[in-house]
Amino acid sequence: MIQLIAIDLDGTLLHEDKSLSKGNIEALHQAHEAGYDIVICTGRPLAGVRPIFEEIGLPDGNYYMIINNGCTTLSTKNWEIIGKEELSLEDMHHLQVLTENTDVQLTLFDMDHYLVVAPEASDLVTMDAGIVNTKPTPVSEKELPNYLPIFQAMYVGDPSAIDSFQAQHEATLENKFNTVRSQNILFEILPKGASKASALQALSQKLGYSREQVMALGDANNDLEMLRFAGYSVAMGNGNAAVKEIADFVTLTNDEDGVAHAIHKLIATEKGE
Repeated sequence: MIQLIAIDLDGTLLHEDKSLSKGNIEALHQAHEAGYDIVICTGRPLAGVRPIFEEIGLPDGNYYMIINNGCTTLSTKNWEIIGKEELSLEDMHHLQVLTENTDVQLTLFDMDHYLVVAPEASDLVTMDAGIVNTKPTPVSEKELPNYLPIFQAMYVGDPSAIDSFQAQHEATLENKFNTVRSQNILFEILPKGASKASALQALSQKLGYSREQVMALGDANNDLEMLRFAGYSVAMGNGNAAVKEIADFVTLTNDEDGVAHAIHKLIATEKGE
């Protein structure tokens, strides 16, 4: 039987306008009351997750969330880090050098800041930071030691610039990092071995669950490893073809409350209804 439900945010729990629907909130409460552990599992930094968790409004207790695409696992009791992967200063220097003479900016995430290694954030970086309830902080490479630990990096640029950058550098970067093209304007760089799946596996073990007791829901490339790990995987109706291909079940779209639909199906199935 399923014990833990891991849920992506953008394109999954959230509607396209980034809102959290009443139907999905009610379904999460029903899942909690039925005894399931609810774990948000997202590429967002904490600033873009905590307000959503608070809006869900689960009863007082200790919950867990996986953020920064698996680089950081938090306990909501005192918002304590219980697991992390981080980039070294040498890693970040290597990543920054690659942006020279390009239209791509390097962004970095510690627990509190959306950093951009540039004199000024581009409009795309500013827009992306706004989606996760924060503003970009321009920094020089020399200032980065003041922000350690830094968990993940992300190249941001218009789709054609990211296409070109990825085609030129992905093969080499994959030797040292985990890479994922999560959106058409984003090319993400994670410490080697870090992913939503690795963090979810570690958290499951901490809680005493096997992978067969985990259900995961997602829509995009950065959810693929998590979906492969889970004993029962759910693709959103709006998910990409790769996600749908590996999923055990394809639910409704995010705008149709596909998460609620999948949770109701799970509860009914396990009750034998």
